[in-house]
Amino acid sequence: MFILHFLPDSLILWFCNGLLLAGIALTVTAFFIRSIPLINQYRIPAQVLGIALLIVGVYLRGGLAVEQVWRERVAELEAQIVVAEAASKEVNVQIETRVLKKTEYITRRGQDIVEYVDREVVKYDTTCVIPDPFVQAHNLAAEPVK
Repeated sequence: MFILHFLPDSLILWFCNGLLLAGIALTVTAFFIRSIPLINQYRIPAQVLGIALLIVGVYLRGGLAVEQVWRERVAELEAQIVVAEAASKEVNVQIETRVLKKTEYITRRGQDIVEYVDREVVKYDTTCVIPDPFVQAHNLAAEPVK
């Protein structure tokens, strides 16, 4: 049945209907050829072939019907996917606006904190005296070994 994907639908339908009609015609003809003496000897093989064609035609026609149902289901699901993608885009826009607002709020809040710290530090004594021996020890530690 996987070959149904590669052939056009009209060709498959034509083939299935042709098998069905050939099977029906051969089966019916084989039941009525008893009276013809030359062809009477081929009656049983014709009946078997007709019934076999009929069975194959019905099987292929059923497979085609099932394939059509699956293709309709796929088309419905693809339509649902398109709708879901559109809804997803709308929700993504809403999420992006929320993220931008939160980022803006965090940035503004950080600036407010910096302004507060700058304003409050000025009120206190900013002179911090570091002893000279400490500065010299630090500088000596930073020099490469000779």
